[in-house]
Amino acid sequence: MNIEQVREFTLALPGVTEDQPFGDDIITFRLEGKIFVCLWLGGGKHDIKESSEPRLALKLSPERNDELREQFAAVTPAWHWNKKHWSDVYYEQIEDTLVQEWIKESYQLVASKLPKAVRQKLELNSQSARLEYTYPTKSAN
Repeated sequence: MNIEQVREFTLALPGVTEDQPFGDDIITFRLEGKIFVCLWLGGGKHDIKESSEPRLALKLSPERNDELREQFAAVTPAWHWNKKHWSDVYYEQIEDTLVQEWIKESYQLVASKLPKAVRQKLELNSQSARLEYTYPTKSAN
């Protein structure tokens, strides 16, 4: 996936909003005000000197973070976030379907902690969103 595909995919999830509370080099994606993905745009104050490869930070359970970090070199403890609950994913090094799966997993983790009425509203919206949106896939190039 490229940066635009990550953004489009994440924004297509029901109820997701984006903002830039940490500066021009990071987009945060929120569900009901709760951040679940941070997408680094490159450069700026959030640049990691060891690596300037495109990355995003995902909120996942501590067990899931440990599992993914053991399996994938492109998944590391998140820079500037609680390393127990957040991982950096160098998404250009990972298969698109896995990145999409992990973004949805992060979304679902945050959604699971919302009040029942909000979850039900999101579930209704997600059914119509699935009909209207074709998720981006990796090009053959």
